[in-house]
Amino acid sequence: MATEWEGKSRGTVLGYKIYIFFIKYLGLSASYFILHFVVLYFCLFSIKSSRAIYYYLRKRQGYSNIKAFFNIYASYYNFGQTLVDKATISAGFRDRFTYEFDGVQNIENLLKEKKGGILLSAHVGNFEVSEFFFDDEGFDMVDKISMVTWDQEHQAIKEYMESVTSKSNVKFILIKDDMSHIFEIHQALSNGELVVFTGDRYIEGTKFLEQELLGSTAKFPLGPYLLASRLKVPVLFVYVMKEPKKHYHLYARSIEVKRGDAAGLLKGYTESLEWILKKYPLQWFNYFDFWDDKKIR
Repeated sequence: MATEWEGKSRGTVLGYKIYIFFIKYLGLSASYFILHFVVLYFCLFSIKSSRAIYYYLRKRQGYSNIKAFFNIYASYYNFGQTLVDKATISAGFRDRFTYEFDGVQNIENLLKEKKGGILLSAHVGNFEVSEFFFDDEGFDMVDKISMVTWDQEHQAIKEYMESVTSKSNVKFILIKDDMSHIFEIHQALSNGELVVFTGDRYIEGTKFLEQELLGSTAKFPLGPYLLASRLKVPVLFVYVMKEPKKHYHLYARSIEVKRGDAAGLLKGYTESLEWILKKYPLQWFNYFDFWDDKKIR
């Protein structure tokens, strides 16, 4: 993996097809078992990614050398499990998981007001399974969530998953060079939808803000914070974190946004992200040189 993120995440349609096959015919436990071999491959051959995990655990989380080294495997395995779980839940096996909400009233209020809202998340946990848990709670989420993303492969994966299960309610707004995605975002908010940004990755060459995270300065994309601070819609920080025994925990926290203060919003976001990473240190899934520290290259 490059020393900076390049706008494309791991995970392909073929990968999802393989795991849907295993889940259907061998079960979830067997899929978790097979995952150990996949993780071993990444530990051995994804050197740059492994270095990035080690750096994060050693320098940013304060693990000992030995603890950081052995938790490289645990980090990959946690990430793999979230992918397997997403495929499992999307394919109609939602009943194999339990969940709980923390701050769900904040999302309920946004839906009741029908004025739209921005949800800021990160590449931690497994946010994309949240819609299935919302359905269990009786929330009217049909066409209510739009996710802004760089990754073109999301659409291909979504189309495949819809071919093997019921259609997902989540819509994707792909970031485009001609900036037409800005119109789509405004349209979604005007329709009372919830627009989701992952606010922890930027593309090299695009505008950014700098802010400290876990004791060191990092770059964050300007767009989500600029939009969220200028538009007159509520903002929530949201995370869906994996816990033991096939259990998920959704967190939703509101924040007061000062008009035009993108830097202030980013500071609140990084403080929130630090809090969630202290609780779930092995669910940080940015496998590149996030802090731009040449020591890990």
